[in-house]
Amino acid sequence: MIRRLIFLIPIAILASCAATASKPVLPYPAFANAEELPDMFMAALPGIRGKQFVSDIRTRASSNRIDIPADWRGTTGGNAGKALEIFVLEGRIRLSEFELGPGGYAYIPAGNLGFRIESDNGARLLYFLDDPADGAVIQTPIILDSGLLDWDPIGEGISIKELRYDPGSGATTWLQLVEPGATPRWESSASMREGYLVRGRYQHSECFEGEAATWEYLPGGYFQRPAGVLNGGPESGAVVHSVWFLREPTGGGVYSADRCVATEVEAN
Repeated sequence: MIRRLIFLIPIAILASCAATASKPVLPYPAFANAEELPDMFMAALPGIRGKQFVSDIRTRASSNRIDIPADWRGTTGGNAGKALEIFVLEGRIRLSEFELGPGGYAYIPAGNLGFRIESDNGARLLYFLDDPADGAVIQTPIILDSGLLDWDPIGEGISIKELRYDPGSGATTWLQLVEPGATPRWESSASMREGYLVRGRYQHSECFEGEAATWEYLPGGYFQRPAGVLNGGPESGAVVHSVWFLREPTGGGVYSADRCVATEVEAN
């Protein structure tokens, strides 16, 4: 049962409807694609390379996609001051005594160390290091197989699987399935929102300075949208069935609008 009303990211539509001639330039990460980012070695994970979407050089919080080579043995690479979140995209890993394949999910709160991670044949993961959220009450790890969860409809053509919800901070992580033909409105979230397209093909609009900037996401597509930014609208929707991995660090609700209007972009 979803604990708050989430008419989430309004999801892509027909590709013919409006992709701009070139990728929009926005003051926040959106319409990024992991394949276009340079490889980098992960300092906390010896021998592992990854794609870094965003990072904070002051706190070392970061959002990444990493590739674990075959026969790799190590630890999760977290530290006592950071929460760690993992989602398996491809391959299989063993996290402590738990085996996780595609759709496997783990959240390890700040203060937990020493989780062993191994892969016999290699794996690709989403890997997030976060500062502890104010008011967070989850203190024990969450490890689950999202394939065992049912899809929960939240609107016509849109369903979700809730992976984590912290009632203290409002932090939420979920999968969102969007079917072709879903008709989203312009919406904004009271929280920063981050997303990675796991599979599908999806077109989306960002409302920037009163103008709609529209582009297409393919698997590996990523965004990190500041709180209060309108997005979605009539040119957004799924071209084919699409699944997003989505995160918000705080709660606060989602707000609708009738059209794209100029709003102030809040700093992250």
